[in-house]
Amino acid sequence: MRLVVQVKLLPTPEQAVALDATLRAANAAAIRVAALAFEARCFRNYDLRKAAYELIKAEFGLAAQAAQHVIKKVCDAYRTLHATLAAGHLGKPGTARRIKAESKPISFRPRAAQPYDDRCLSWQHHDRTVSIWTIAGRLRGIAFTGSDGQLALLAAHRRGESDLVCRDGLWFLHATIEVPDRPVAVPDGFLGTDLGIANIATTSDGVRHSGKVLNAVQHRHRELRRRLQAKKTKSAKRLLKRRRRKEARFAANVNHVIAKRIVTEAERTGRGIALEDLQGIRERVRLRKPQRVALHSWSFHQLGGFIAYKAARAGVAVIFVDPSYTSQQCSRCGHIDKLNRPDQDTFLCTSCGFAEHADVNAARNIAARGEVGWAVSHAADDAA
Repeated sequence: MRLVVQVKLLPTPEQAVALDATLRAANAAAIRVAALAFEARCFRNYDLRKAAYELIKAEFGLAAQAAQHVIKKVCDAYRTLHATLAAGHLGKPGTARRIKAESKPISFRPRAAQPYDDRCLSWQHHDRTVSIWTIAGRLRGIAFTGSDGQLALLAAHRRGESDLVCRDGLWFLHATIEVPDRPVAVPDGFLGTDLGIANIATTSDGVRHSGKVLNAVQHRHRELRRRLQAKKTKSAKRLLKRRRRKEARFAANVNHVIAKRIVTEAERTGRGIALEDLQGIRERVRLRKPQRVALHSWSFHQLGGFIAYKAARAGVAVIFVDPSYTSQQCSRCGHIDKLNRPDQDTFLCTSCGFAEHADVNAARNIAARGEVGWAVSHAADDAA
């Protein structure tokens, strides 16, 4: 399994200046390469290297490996853009948004992340320092720190590239690690998990993780942003800049805690985890404007991703099921009817009279679909 470990760098002021100059030079070079690629319609790494390699080494003072990484970063960015266009995520051909994306070269922020490989970056784990290439020469002895768990994973399993990142004046390295896959245990049933807004996650055991606190925090941040943006003063802009990631960090922490509890319970009871496949829900669902704000602030994809990777590390099976009618179907008799949901919280079957909290009922339907899906998929594997 491939994961990313973030460690914080603790450079001296002189080292920080050199790192900043390196990021700016690398991204200025990337902008130049992106313009060359756009003009020549040349997006393959090998072909683009022949056109841009010597140019950016001479013009921007980049070493050989750094120049190679800049060119690869540009090619990867164009590959992502073309895949996004092909998937229709920027609109249909001829729409203003798509034309804007297609009509100009890709750009890079002055402090966008820059990848490093083992030729440009070396780790001294015992001293907790790194040696890293910059345009001012090789910087040695830059201290780094992180949690004990992260540092242990880094020392034991680091593989491949690391990204140098500057965020809010702080320096980080995002290092790729490859943890050995843990065999997935054959599940004894499934723990269904219904993701929502009023309740962030509800399991088929009846455990509800309320979204009341998270929704209140998000509402408070929205109102604060609205008031500060209306002021348009320098102090308001400074405050907005300082607070811009605070809400996201809070939501991510809540999702981590919930995901860990769900995976721990599934592992303890020997079950797998069944989740709804909610991909594309924002495009499918039609809501009133106030509800759209809540939906687009809902980090369900992040929570699902956290559950999936934590389950993989624990050897817990995860299956994604069709979410259609899970909230309208009776988990006891299977009857589907809109009238089964008299209000947001209540499920009352119009056929058999079964009553339950709506999210718990939905989670039980998800668990049942998970068992069927697992049986079908593994019966096909056994037959093959």
